[in-house]
Amino acid sequence: MRFALTGTVLSFAALALAAPASTLLRTSSNDTDVDILQFALTLEHLENAFYKQALSMWTQDDFVAANFTPEFFTQVKYITHNEKRHVLFLEDTLRAAGVEPVPACSYQFNLSGPQDFVKKAAVIEGVGGGAYVGAAPLLASKQYLTAAASIVVTESLHQGAFRNAAGEIPMANPFGTALSARTAYSAASPFIVSCPPTAHIDVQRFPELTLAQGLPVAPNESVAFTVAAGGPAVPSPAYVTFLSGLDTVPVTASVSGNQITCMVPPQLSGQSYAFVTSDDSSTNLTDSGVLYGPAIVEVTPGSPTFNVSVT
Repeated sequence: MRFALTGTVLSFAALALAAPASTLLRTSSNDTDVDILQFALTLEHLENAFYKQALSMWTQDDFVAANFTPEFFTQVKYITHNEKRHVLFLEDTLRAAGVEPVPACSYQFNLSGPQDFVKKAAVIEGVGGGAYVGAAPLLASKQYLTAAASIVVTESLHQGAFRNAAGEIPMANPFGTALSARTAYSAASPFIVSCPPTAHIDVQRFPELTLAQGLPVAPNESVAFTVAAGGPAVPSPAYVTFLSGLDTVPVTASVSGNQITCMVPPQLSGQSYAFVTSDDSSTNLTDSGVLYGPAIVEVTPGSPTFNVSVT
C-alpha cells in the first residue's frame, strides 16, 4: 500500500500530550493509521538492519577491547532481538489490517568500530523514538496508540543504554522530542542506499544541514553549521530553530558563505535538532518553514541543583 507523506508530516507517537503545538505536526484528512504503521515499519527495518550488521561484524571480545563491558554487549543482543520483534509485530499488524507490509531497503551504515556503532545507535534510537512521539494526534485507533506507546518505551530504554555507554547523560532532557516524518526520514536517509519499488517511500528529504564542529556543545556557546550547496536561499537575517524536548527555540544566526553560526539556547539539553528556517516563529513551525535540516546536536546541560529540606 502506498503511503504518501510528502507535504504532510506523518510520524508516530506514544502519548497524545507529548507533542506540543509548536512541533512540526500538521494533520491531513488523508492521514491513516495504516500509513503511520507503514512508515513506522520503514524505520524499524533500518534499525533491525543496523543492529544485525553490528553483531555480524564484532564479537563480545571486540566490544570489551573498545572499553565496553560484557554486560553491555549482552544488552546490545537484547536490543537487536527487540528490534526484530518490532519488525515482526508491525508486519503482523499490517497483514491483520489487510495490507502488505513495506519491505526493507538496502543500507550502508559505514561503521568503523564498536564505539562508532554505539554513538550512531544513540542517535538512531533518539530519531526513532522522536518519530513515534510525533504522531500521537494522528493515530485514530487506541489499540495502535497503545502499541506505539509500548514500543516507544522500549526505544527509550535502548537510547538510554547507548547514551550511557557513549558517555552522555541518558536523561539529560525531561521530555522526548516529537519529530515529523520528514524530519525523521531526513535524519535516517543518509543510511539508505536504495529501496525496492514496493517500499513506496514518498517522503521528501530536507536539504542537508551539517554540524561544522565537534560534539557535545553547551548552552550559551557558539555552534556552527554548513548548508548544502544548491539549496534554497538563506534569508537575512538568518534563523536557526532548535527542537529539544517540548521546546521549540528560534535564534538569530550569522551567515558567512555556506556557514551559519548561532548561540546554543539555554533551553536545550540532550539530543536536539537544528533547522535553518524561513523565519523566527516559535509557535507555527511547519515543514514548509524549514529550509535545511535537521542537524543533530548533543547539548550537555549543567548539573541540576536542588534545595532539599527535611521536615
